[in-house]
Amino acid sequence: MSATVSIADNASWLKDESLQRLLAVLATDGEGARVVGGAVRNTLLGQKISDIDIATTCLPEETLRRAIGAGFKAVPTGIDHGTITVIAHGRPFEVTTLRADIETDGRHAEVAYGRDWQVDANRRDFTMNALYVEADGTIVDLVGGLADVETRTLRFIGDPEQRIREDYLRILRFFRFFAWYGKGRPESEGLKACARLKDGLTRLSAERIWSELKRLLSAPDPSRALLWMRQAGVLTAVLPESEKWGIDTIHSLVKTEQDLHWEVDSLLRLASMIPPQSGRIAEMASRLKLSNNERARLETWAETAMPQPEISESGFAKQLYRSDQQGMRDRLSLALVSARAEAINDNAAMMRAGHLSKLLEYLDSYERPKFPVCGGDLLAAGLEKGPEIGKVQRALEDDWINSGFTLERDTLLAKIPEYAGKA
Repeated sequence: MSATVSIADNASWLKDESLQRLLAVLATDGEGARVVGGAVRNTLLGQKISDIDIATTCLPEETLRRAIGAGFKAVPTGIDHGTITVIAHGRPFEVTTLRADIETDGRHAEVAYGRDWQVDANRRDFTMNALYVEADGTIVDLVGGLADVETRTLRFIGDPEQRIREDYLRILRFFRFFAWYGKGRPESEGLKACARLKDGLTRLSAERIWSELKRLLSAPDPSRALLWMRQAGVLTAVLPESEKWGIDTIHSLVKTEQDLHWEVDSLLRLASMIPPQSGRIAEMASRLKLSNNERARLETWAETAMPQPEISESGFAKQLYRSDQQGMRDRLSLALVSARAEAINDNAAMMRAGHLSKLLEYLDSYERPKFPVCGGDLLAAGLEKGPEIGKVQRALEDDWINSGFTLERDTLLAKIPEYAGKA
């Protein structure tokens, strides 16, 4: 790519009337405003964009005044750091004043506002994230980002160690952006800096670490990034559970996702990297502050028993009745991934993969049958409230399951006296 590039023809989002009006409002009377960051990078890479961020020479209070004066809704979401969220027709734009970091502690920064675009670019993390675009689509590249976009090189701006010491989260961002946008092997100086300064990750909150890991695991193919994270010692630092278990399954999981058109599932990918042990998962979930749903899913996956290798469809239905369906799906999915990887040179593994595929197909259409007897039926039969009802109901349900769910309600009710005497 040359030093003068326009994305006007490829950035339909840039033609948005509200965005153009906002940029114009912020750029009057000697001020300036440009779109910066992910929207520019992703347009150049031909990828989807989500957020649109704007950098401006206007001070935060002036941004508020101008936005409101133009009829936009403006919210001082991060005004202490120069950021105002401007909402136009329901779409948010984050507008941040040009700034320089005066003092950092590896997590937070004290900033000073400025008017120098070069200074603003220099304080950002990676060259491909520091590209600006004018309202007419002209790219402004002050740090060599265009060349790195062309080669898909994820490179720190300036000295990698300095950038990392400003915010240690940039170590994880280095690998996350490499997973999404990088090619080949990571830029060597950045990789070495991440390895040298990985102990600084202990300064970060658990929420920030898990957020970055989850976004990395959501990349189309995070396997190369995870490999380099492991070699740099970064993966062990944030996910020690993966140290002995290994990450070999990730590559096979990604291939299976692509071959079978599975949706990318960051939690299933995480499960492939950790041992299926509830205790270890509980420790990890507490350390990384996973949500209750995320923790429950991983613990259920660990506790769900795999079906026997040659289980029949009817046998699987019986097991499935008393299993968590998501837990079973995760178990079968990872087992299928392993079987497919082994099937290249192993006929038995190929047959196993075919069997697991059929079980997953059955699970896709499975509807849990409803047991036709309830506690009220047992009370009506003369049983008293208490543990006895639970025992009798469980015994009746066992009979019903063992019959292949064919015993009818009247037959089950007739068995109540028999089981009541044994309870």
